[in-house]
Amino acid sequence: MRLKDKIIIVTGSTTGIGKAIAVRCVTEGARVVVHGLEHDLGEAVVKKIGSDKAALHIEDIVAEGAAQRLVDLAIKTYGKIDAIINNAAMVASSDIRTTDLNFFRQVLEVNTIAPFALIKSALPHLTKSHGCVLNIGSVNAYSGEPNLLPYSISKGALMTMTRNLGDTLHRENGVRVNQINPGWVLTEREIQRKREQGLPDDWYKQIPNVFAPAGRILLPEEIAAAAVYWLSDESGPISGQVMDLEQHPFIGRNPPKDITTITPKKS
Repeated sequence: MRLKDKIIIVTGSTTGIGKAIAVRCVTEGARVVVHGLEHDLGEAVVKKIGSDKAALHIEDIVAEGAAQRLVDLAIKTYGKIDAIINNAAMVASSDIRTTDLNFFRQVLEVNTIAPFALIKSALPHLTKSHGCVLNIGSVNAYSGEPNLLPYSISKGALMTMTRNLGDTLHRENGVRVNQINPGWVLTEREIQRKREQGLPDDWYKQIPNVFAPAGRILLPEEIAAAAVYWLSDESGPISGQVMDLEQHPFIGRNPPKDITTITPKKS
């Protein structure tokens, strides 16, 4: 029980990585606040976890006061907060030609500003518990795919925030702030997103080795397993760190010249 008796808020935890993290946290002895947009999916997660071990909050993370309401629910239900996980994110394909300013602001609101708001709202309680923050970023933070421009920028900003607050909050409040940057993960949303882009239903079984040397991409449960270390006391005083979770070196990698790509199904 590596997280025994810890109270953890997990944003965006009705599906995907967030769901896997919430489930794993409870397995490790924690109780969680499950958050997302879909009430039916949220109820399914709580049922899977156990209603005595999870509270549910359904609300858009960028709504005015949403961060404080999440914090208030955790305190009302459990009396303390030991950790927050900023996982909720908006993943949408666009480049400089297809990105207008309103869309750009929307992505930043969800992926960067909302995590800041939750950290700020939870800080008094995290200070009392000498708790921690775990931000879920992306390897796209370093540059990003051509058609993920706003998303990549938002994750780069999140990474800078992690390093900045990981220093100041650790020294001044005793609160650790770290981040994991997952690579390509096989979530429900990613499966659907690729289908909508015209890929075959079993696209994840046909990924070229250049993108997945292991023959497959990452699973949400593997990201959740890594998250436990940063949430637990095992990580000790470590703060302001960013760990990439990918199956190949992302920065400075030199892919072979004969790169093949996944071919969309033809109409």
